[in-house]
Amino acid sequence: MKWWNRLDQRITELGWSKAELSRRSGITYDSINKYLRGDIDNPRGNILEKLAHTIDRPILWLRDGIELELPVDAVVQTAITTVRVVGTVEAGTFREVDELDQSEPVEIAVPRDDKFPYARQMAFNVSGDSMNDLRPRPILSGDRAVCVAYSDVAHEVPLRDGMVVVVERTRDGGHTREWSIKQIELYEDRTVFAPRSTNSNYKPIVIERDHDTDSGMSVEVIAIVRRVVNDIEF
Repeated sequence: MKWWNRLDQRITELGWSKAELSRRSGITYDSINKYLRGDIDNPRGNILEKLAHTIDRPILWLRDGIELELPVDAVVQTAITTVRVVGTVEAGTFREVDELDQSEPVEIAVPRDDKFPYARQMAFNVSGDSMNDLRPRPILSGDRAVCVAYSDVAHEVPLRDGMVVVVERTRDGGHTREWSIKQIELYEDRTVFAPRSTNSNYKPIVIERDHDTDSGMSVEVIAIVRRVVNDIEF
């Protein structure tokens, strides 16, 4: 199922017309028509994020069909929750997006996030050494990063200096993507997503303010890293 099919399915559930979606999202009716027809595979800018926010669904669901376990309005009842491992974060590695992936999802049990109890949680397998020099605790290959979906907390948690996040870069019209963990550096004229590595081959992602983003590659924060776990084999 493509993202526009999920969008159409969701507005049907909500009982909205295309005109209502346009009114609520602030996106023109003509553009909404094109999206729902599937004319535009990878909208520019933050259109998908805006649509996901409007229909009250996470961006990972709208774009990739990834279902997360905890709805935003769920009642928190237990201290432990099950979190899905949604993929691998590895700096410098672009992977083809597989919309037909039928593999059995991996789930892990972790404490529920006390600070953001109503936010969706997700986990990523860490590969590579791009964050092996993060202080005070490095993030190593083989770790799992437990995160909260940024779209669920963005309204109350602005990006700030020193925050550790999962960043998604897409290219080739959205058909390939890189998920990587970076630490934010904020400056007046730019935002830097920096690796923290002993390996100098890793380079930061620099987003200039007022920069024309129509470069064929998009950059988006999809999660805030809240916990790092690793099982010890025996």
